[in-house]
Amino acid sequence: MAGQDTEDFGAEHLSEKARMIPSLPPYDMEDQLLPREPRSTCCCLAWTLLVVTTNILVFFMNLLLLFVIFTIVLLPTIVVVYFGFQCHSKVLHSAARYCRSFLDDSSSSALIILGFVIMSPLIVAAMAIYCSLARRFHLLLCFQPYSRAVYKGVKWRWYEEGGLCRSVRGWNTQVKAWV
Repeated sequence: MAGQDTEDFGAEHLSEKARMIPSLPPYDMEDQLLPREPRSTCCCLAWTLLVVTTNILVFFMNLLLLFVIFTIVLLPTIVVVYFGFQCHSKVLHSAARYCRSFLDDSSSSALIILGFVIMSPLIVAAMAIYCSLARRFHLLLCFQPYSRAVYKGVKWRWYEEGGLCRSVRGWNTQVKAWV
């Protein structure tokens, strides 16, 4: 078998067939305007400013949603670690009544350890909640590509496909993918 050439395996014919197909066709021909007409410099600058502003706004909306979800889900950990550090004599040693009557140094240490132990599964749960919301509301489809600013006639998908980021219409049942 070591003496056989690559011709026996059809590698030469495979490369010829691969050269015949230059690239895959686009997913949706309605989105493509052939040929695309570039914008003027001033118009391109204005559209670039609009696209960048839109993308920054979407980024901060995603960041705010992420912050709210993590704050709500991690609230038990925050409370437990806060009371553990507040009542420990080596850290803050508060003079509050609950610190004097219920929590000594060993129970404060136990609260701190418990808080950090339950933090890992709660972070995973918070990330799963955020990812499911991002998928459900199509939050990543809200970002606009730079080609919207450079070329004329490129459609704003979020407006034409059922509202802001397609969250109004719901799930798209047609999958467009090349296999």
